[in-house]
Amino acid sequence: MGATQLNVLKVLLLLTFTEIISADHDVTFSVFTVTSKSMTVQWSGPSSASSYKVTITPKNSSKDPVFAHFSSYFVMGSVNSLSPNTLYTVQLEALDNDFNVLSTASTEEMTAPEVPSIIQAYSKHSDSITVEFTESPGATSYILRAEAEDFFLEAPVSSSPGTILHLQPFTNYMMSVMSVNSGGRSQPSYPVKAKTVVVAPQLNITSPDNTTLVVTWPEVENAVLYTLCIIQEGSTSRLDVNTTDTMWSFDNLEAGTTYCIKGTAYDAEGRPGDDVTYCKITRPQSPYVSYIQLTQGRSIGLSVYWQPVQGAESYIAYTSDGQNCSSIPENYFCYILSVECGQNHTVTVTAYNSAGPSSPSAPAEYITYPCPPENIMVEEPEAGSCMLVWDEVLLVDYYMAFIKRDDGEELSCNTTETNCSFYCKCGHTFLTSVFPYNEAGSSPFSPIHNYTTIPCCPQDVAITLVSTETLEIMWSTVSGAELYETTAEETRDVIHCNDTAPVCALSDLRCNTVYSVTVTPCSELRGCNHTCRPHAHETAPCSPEIVTMTQTDPSTYSVLITNPNTPNTNYTVTATGHNTHTCQTTNTTCDLTQLPCGSVYDVTAVASTAVGQSLPGYSEPLETGPCCPTFVNVTQVTQAMTNVTWSPGGGARSYITSLTSLHGHAKCHTQENHCLMGCITCSTNYSITLEAISSTGHKSECTYQGFSSSPCCPTGLKLYRSANNSLRVHWRSLGPRIHSHKLWHQQNTMGSQSTSASPGHSQFPAQEVILASLGDGKSVNKRG
Repeated sequence: MGATQLNVLKVLLLLTFTEIISADHDVTFSVFTVTSKSMTVQWSGPSSASSYKVTITPKNSSKDPVFAHFSSYFVMGSVNSLSPNTLYTVQLEALDNDFNVLSTASTEEMTAPEVPSIIQAYSKHSDSITVEFTESPGATSYILRAEAEDFFLEAPVSSSPGTILHLQPFTNYMMSVMSVNSGGRSQPSYPVKAKTVVVAPQLNITSPDNTTLVVTWPEVENAVLYTLCIIQEGSTSRLDVNTTDTMWSFDNLEAGTTYCIKGTAYDAEGRPGDDVTYCKITRPQSPYVSYIQLTQGRSIGLSVYWQPVQGAESYIAYTSDGQNCSSIPENYFCYILSVECGQNHTVTVTAYNSAGPSSPSAPAEYITYPCPPENIMVEEPEAGSCMLVWDEVLLVDYYMAFIKRDDGEELSCNTTETNCSFYCKCGHTFLTSVFPYNEAGSSPFSPIHNYTTIPCCPQDVAITLVSTETLEIMWSTVSGAELYETTAEETRDVIHCNDTAPVCALSDLRCNTVYSVTVTPCSELRGCNHTCRPHAHETAPCSPEIVTMTQTDPSTYSVLITNPNTPNTNYTVTATGHNTHTCQTTNTTCDLTQLPCGSVYDVTAVASTAVGQSLPGYSEPLETGPCCPTFVNVTQVTQAMTNVTWSPGGGARSYITSLTSLHGHAKCHTQENHCLMGCITCSTNYSITLEAISSTGHKSECTYQGFSSSPCCPTGLKLYRSANNSLRVHWRSLGPRIHSHKLWHQQNTMGSQSTSASPGHSQFPAQEVILASLGDGKSVNKRG
């Protein structure tokens, strides 16, 4: 059973079962299957039931219900005489021996649509049959059934006509149709016999020449006749032929033209089977070679041109010496590389398409250029008298010799011999070439022979100092020179440079040294010219080095450098940091001034002369002392403790603050901008010094205006009652700087009085103090 048949059976099973509905726990009930006029139900009931009654009532109709009785031995039963495509209420009653109802169950189900009838069944393809049938009211789809010996197949369709596929060719089938709705399927219609047609012939088309197409095919089973129809592409005319053979030849066709051939097989009943169409192009006709051209280049090439032919997909040109080239349809030429010189051959062109090649074109002859001569050389038996000679070349009518001097002067020589004489001036290079000629033309190229006389000395030597220890020497090229030898010489050293270019760089020279530079031109054949005069040139000064850097005042540093050069050398010392400071000298010392505090510099020294400037010497770091804070504030916290604050100092990382007096001193070391200092003596003048320290340990001493500590508080405070309602206060003063005291007293009545007195004692007038309250918590405070 195939996959399609299994899928159909799955659909049928889904359509046969409906939901089981039970009214009581002791009975189950369901509709097993439906048809157009019947329903089959199944159940299970209580063991006490002696019979079952099935009642089927139209839900939306006034028709009478239909019922049936079944004994307790039955678990399934059918009820007939129903109406198609009708919704029914189905009820099951379990009865005892007295026909009393023990339990009931009910459900709703629809009958299948009416059974359709087949109008006709026919086959247009070897694997299918089409069925036309009447459609049933209420049907949502239909099922086509094809049956044969050992074959069963069903296929769903939506409406009429419907086609069932996957059948065998030339086979009889019994066809029937069933209607389907949500309730189920109807009974099959009355079967109708139908037969599938034969398969199409499998055509094989070949083109043995450009006017013929031969069609062959294997014999089709159950076929008695074949029809072939041929149509030229782009034409409306057609040719039909009938045959019982399995081969046919179409002749007198157009070359390079596409034809479409349709083949159909017929059975003994005259029914046409499947048809198949194949398109085939005939072979192209032979091209015509229209033009042959020899092209010059690094090697001789052959360009072949032809007239295009219809239907060609590509072209190939063949030479008689076995070479070929190909082309696409859009190009009607191709190019054969590396054709040998001095040859006489023929070429033909063949057109190709999917059917095969055309016949070759008529051969066309061509002749190649002569080969170039070998062993070209120049002989100079006497100075200034030269002869150009070469080997003889076969099949040559005459030679053209060309002699070109390097200054542009050209000579030519037309001869049938293998030599040519010319005047050759010393100090020049001569380029010589020889071209042989024949009836096809000249050789496409000739070997070029160079001949150079002894070179002359360059006259425009230019020497430039491109770096401190490198000289660049430039000059104009000299005729005949193949190599230049450049030397720079002094008493202790000789530097060489050999190059073919008219420029040379002599490096790794000694600084502050005068060299003798000579350019000597050379050639491989003639040697070197050692008569050229030398040129003197000096290198750049040597780099000075920093020996020491000494601070002479807060913003000035004296720099001591080495002096490795000759007199009249200028030196520049540069300090680079947030800003740049320089100083210049002709000796070994130089002062860098106005260097701000709290700064870091890289200090380098450079030497310069009229020749150029040296490389900078090795840099040395220079760090100026940190900046002193712009202000310092001292705040008295208690009589013996002060808080000192100051502004940040540029370049400072920590500070040492000192308060100094005749009675002692206090010191604080901190990274903050403030410090709390104790052990302060009252009524004492202090000097303030601050030491700013950088991260590398550089220090700056800073001095600020001093301050006086607060006056000392008096001691030995005593109170005495006096007559006239007065109070006498007595104390002892500390410190030499107290000029006056102020006394203040407060009473419980929220009143207060104060007075000032010279050192020693004070009295409050009677009118200012209420004596009655002196014993009730008066307090007297002294402020000084």
